[in-house]
Amino acid sequence: MTRITTIADLEALYDAPSAASQTKVAQTLTPTYRRWIEASRFCILSTVGIRGVDASPRGDDGPVVRIVDAQTLQMPDWRGNNRLDSLRNIVTDGRASLMFLVPGSTNVVRINGRASLSADDALCAGFARRGIAPRTVITFTIAEVYVQCARALLRARLWSGADDSADLPSVGDILADVSQGGVDAAGYDADWQKRGMRTLW
Repeated sequence: MTRITTIADLEALYDAPSAASQTKVAQTLTPTYRRWIEASRFCILSTVGIRGVDASPRGDDGPVVRIVDAQTLQMPDWRGNNRLDSLRNIVTDGRASLMFLVPGSTNVVRINGRASLSADDALCAGFARRGIAPRTVITFTIAEVYVQCARALLRARLWSGADDSADLPSVGDILADVSQGGVDAAGYDADWQKRGMRTLW
């Protein structure tokens, strides 16, 4: 195996970036990027911290983030597994990125910047759903925003309508495997189906 150890060696293997790949980068939300972000109900939040890196799926039944201004986004931290991996990273480091997807579109919009965390009562209350407010809100300051070409999603046929999940192990199966039988797979899955829909927010 030939390990690449220098940027020069890496760049020698690839063509120069296209003009469009440079032109598409903006430092703030342009009107077209704003429309794209407002249409997205799902994104992946990536963070880095002293314990390493983390990527966390984030979703909502409307826009996944609130646009405050051309350089600022806010995202409620809705209920999850309470591991707090992303939030710990934000508190200790702040470097973060967001990758936005919209069902049916083969393009992806990516934002790099810095994130901070707030438990301000008024701010959290402003995101309340069904009488429930998030415990914290992530504020994201944009450093750059750009669209990613469609090749990855086209290769994966992500929106083809195919359902490849039929033979996948369930979360209960995975927990039973990792715990070497310490978790009842069927019981966990049945309980989660009821609990999960009750605790979306």
